[in-house]
Amino acid sequence: MVRWSGCYEVQRDDAVVLHVHVQPSAGRTAVVGRHGDAVKVRVAAPPVDDRANTAVVELLAELFGVKPAAVEVVGGGRSRAKRVRLTGVDVETLDARLDAAVDDQGGPRAARH
Repeated sequence: MVRWSGCYEVQRDDAVVLHVHVQPSAGRTAVVGRHGDAVKVRVAAPPVDDRANTAVVELLAELFGVKPAAVEVVGGGRSRAKRVRLTGVDVETLDARLDAAVDDQGGPRAARH
């Protein structure tokens, strides 16, 4: 799907590396759209003691239906611009779940308060 294709790379082992722009200390935790070539994510957690990164991992694991161990921040650990490696998620599922999260903000796994 064209909408998200610039936001991720598929690795040789079929893992997907998703480019994520994180807004910490937001009012709620949700996937909200694109930010250039990244998926924009808001998390309620502050950027202290790795809490925002943990919130990103938990949100993406829930969104894509995988365990948190299958989601790893591999770049940008101290930055808003992150690279997150997802194992066990195919591109079609990734596209569909991102679409659902953004298009239907009230849909399943779109947001948590």
